[in-house]
Formats: sequence, structure tokens, C-alpha cells
Amino acid sequence: MSKQEEIKEEDIKQEETTSQVEDKQEVEEKNKKEEPTAEELIQAEKDKFLRLFAEFENYKKRTTKERIELFKTASQELMTALLPIMDDFDRGLAEIKKAKDKELLKGMQLINDKLNNTLTQKGLTPIEVKAGDTFDVEIHEAITQIPAPSEDLKGKVIDCVEKGYKLGEKIIRYPKVVIGQ
Repeated sequence: MSKQEEIKEEDIKQEETTSQVEDKQEVEEKNKKEEPTAEELIQAEKDKFLRLFAEFENYKKRTTKERIELFKTASQELMTALLPIMDDFDRGLAEIKKAKDKELLKGMQLINDKLNNTLTQKGLTPIEVKAGDTFDVEIHEAITQIPAPSEDLKGKVIDCVEKGYKLGEKIIRYPKVVIGQ
């Protein structure tokens, strides 16, 4: 082999070793970049923990709210079934007042008051509707329209045919009203 060939071979070997060293350094740098530091790992775990904790808190709030709502409206079916009985009591009391039997009226009034007080304690409240109130689609149920007796009663409630009731904040029966046209 001539000197030139030897020099060329040495240059090639030197270039190979240099490139190998550079490759090793690049691989080490990549490995350093890929492996997170201990602080980064701790921060990632803290973030994961905080998200999980916040999600759990939201779950607790949602289930508590659902449970409270369930307790408030659990008796809705029973209350709805008792509403016709209350209507019958009101009609019966109106007829007994006409009969002028004071003792019978007094007894029926006591029973009616006791029933109303018990249902009020359980969250049932009547929706107050008077003649002359403005008709509101959100609160009232119009069953018919009649010609208004006067101009100021147009679009207003003229008569309440059936009482409406709320259980808590939820309307369980809308008052049935007659409105002026």
C-alpha cells in the first residue's frame, strides 16, 4: 500500500470515529430530552391529581344536587293524586256554607285545614290567581276565552276554574283559567 492510500484509509477511519462520536452525542441528547426530569414528573403527577380531585368534587356536588332534588319531588306523585280530593273538599265546603249547618261546616273546615296544613308542611303551595291578573303562559293554563266584560280585562284572567299548585319551586298543576278576549 502506498502512503497516499494509507492516509486515505486513516482519514476514512477518523471520519467514521468522528461521526460515531457525534452520533452517540446526538443519541444521548435525545435520550435526555425524552426522559423527563424528576421535577417534571412530580409536576405531571400533581396536575393529574388536581384534575382527578376536581372531577371528584364535581361528581359529589352533582350527586348531592340530584339527591336533594329527588327528596324535594319524591312525594310529587302522591301530591298529584291528592289534588282532586282537595278540590272536592273545597266544593263540599262551598255547598255546606249554603246549607247553613254551622256544626257540619265547622267539622269539615277543621278537616280541610288539617289536610291543607299537612300538605303545606310537605312543600305544597297553591298558586294564587285572582280575576284581573295578567295572563301568563308560563304559569296559567287557558281553558277558554270569552268576550271581556270591560276593555281593561282583555288578555287578563276573568275566572279561575281550577286551582294550581307548586311543590317546592316546581309547578305540579297549572291553574285553569278563563281569559278575556
